[in-house]
Amino acid sequence: MPKITLRQAAAWCGGTVEEQYAQLSFTGANNDTRVLKPGQLFVALQGARDGHDFIPAAMEKGAAAALCSRKVEDCPAIVVADPRKALGDIAREALKRMDPTVVAVTGSVGKSTTKEMIAAVLEQSFLVSKTPANHNNDIGMPMAILGMPENTQVAVLEMGMNHYREIAYLSRIAHPDLGVIVNIGTAHMEFLGTQEGIRQAKMEIVEGMDEQGKLVLNGDDLLLRNLDREPIQRLTYFGTSNGCDVRALDVEQDGEILRFRVEAGKLSFPIELTMEGEHYVTDALAAIAVALKLGVLPEKIMAGLSQFRNISGRQEVLQAGGFTIINDCYNAGPESMAAALNVLGKKPGRRIAVLGDMLELGDCTQAEHYRIGRIAAEKADLVFAYGPNAGRVINGTITGGMPESKGRAFEDKEELVSALKQTARPGDVLLFKGSHGIHLEKVLDAFLETDKTQK
Repeated sequence: MPKITLRQAAAWCGGTVEEQYAQLSFTGANNDTRVLKPGQLFVALQGARDGHDFIPAAMEKGAAAALCSRKVEDCPAIVVADPRKALGDIAREALKRMDPTVVAVTGSVGKSTTKEMIAAVLEQSFLVSKTPANHNNDIGMPMAILGMPENTQVAVLEMGMNHYREIAYLSRIAHPDLGVIVNIGTAHMEFLGTQEGIRQAKMEIVEGMDEQGKLVLNGDDLLLRNLDREPIQRLTYFGTSNGCDVRALDVEQDGEILRFRVEAGKLSFPIELTMEGEHYVTDALAAIAVALKLGVLPEKIMAGLSQFRNISGRQEVLQAGGFTIINDCYNAGPESMAAALNVLGKKPGRRIAVLGDMLELGDCTQAEHYRIGRIAAEKADLVFAYGPNAGRVINGTITGGMPESKGRAFEDKEELVSALKQTARPGDVLLFKGSHGIHLEKVLDAFLETDKTQK
């Protein structure tokens, strides 16, 4: 991102800056002094703690200035009514100045993987920047934009939400050229009530798009497939169903290799991915559809996907201490939990499912945890469930035919780690899967560290 002067940023966000500091400039933005880099704009947000209390520390670490709602000491600052909104305003104008093609990605399940796949494919033909990790909200996405190189040709932006109007806000910052909706699941049912409500919230992605903007949608998802296809040139469907514009056929899982053939109009070409789970076909098809829209040649699409490796914590297969570990702690909902269990069920050896709670399911919470327990009974030999709804999972395993002795519920991480240490043995396959807020990765880290200590 080119340097932005405080005068420019203040004009973009309706803030004020003292004349003596107006020509100072910054590159990038951050709201966390622990990872702040010299030259960045420090954003003083009001959270569990008041970000204004950290302005002196930010200045000591080399921040160029502060974006704040009140001055703290005598330091360069842009003073605004709402630093969070001002951050979005600055990011929107900075993105306009860069003028890349913007691809926005949302969905209930798999949007992070889809974002990564899209970037991997487009990198074969363009200079691509993307939102890192889970920078997909009204703080993370603007900060990611402000950290992008000036010569970015395509910006791939993940958009997350759990309430109405959140994606609308992000879309108005990004002004997407292409909007991708991976699926409509059940995550965030707690706040949105129904899947139709979730669809409504996801469709807010169009609010920042102009008349030339294009939607790329999952044609296997009935809640998306039933949308009006007019004007048809703006809407592309991907999937395995008849009538999809970009379609996968002959899907085959061969060990760790996932293969299928793509048909898109007159084009037909093979795809090979080093990934386990046929659910990844959906994510790959979304990436292929976007790439074709942007004129990427099939051979470059094939190369990008063949080299693709998923981000850490997303069904990451590890070998440690004689165990096969499937690390899928990044997040979880009913759809992704079932998909991960299906992958576990195809692994040789004794299979242990370590399942954390799925959050934000509202009235569906108990029923969905119970249903996942029934699925786990078919796919795993042992089930260790963790969280307030662990008992519902274990009840589901019993109803699903698993002996009571093969399932245990835990509400304490240390007890869970201890039980895993006593139970797991070399040759076992362990799946760790739960919502991000459950922090099941801490259980995995403690288990692996325990194992190292033993050795």
